Amino acid sequence: MTVADAYQYLYKGALIVLLILVGVMLVRSLIGPRILDRLLSINMIGTMVISAICVMTRMLDESYLADVALIYAMVSFISMLIMASMYISARRLPSSEPAGEGETDGRGAVRSAHASDGGGSARSAHASDGGSEIRTEHKKTGRGKKRGRRKGGRR
Repeated sequence: MTVADAYQYLYKGALIVLLILVGVMLVRSLIGPRILDRLLSINMIGTMVISAICVMTRMLDESYLADVALIYAMVSFISMLIMASMYISARRLPSSEPAGEGETDGRGAVRSAHASDGGGSARSAHASDGGSEIRTEHKKTGRGKKRGRRKGGRR
């Protein structure tokens, strides 16, 4: 057995281990209890595929495969950014309101602004920031009245 044969066995063993790990991560992405687990497992699959391409670059002695691995890494990174932004925007929308009526602040409190377009002239903005007031404004005059809540007590 020569050194070149030992390297071939090492490369083949590394590819087999990476293939098994890709299978495990594929199962994890299918049965993951949370979306975050699925995103991480898909990211791990991409990383292991890049590693396998790099191993194949050395095993086959083909330098163009390194370029393929770099391009795959860039595509994997951008796709992970897109999936993460979709996950974050989905977390911001509350499940009880349609998409466009509400948004959340950094603490998870829902802020919504409802405007009556069908002939009504009152507009109210509700802010649930653990806050102390609800302000109702008149559309034409801009004047409004405050109805305050005491902190620590109920109305």
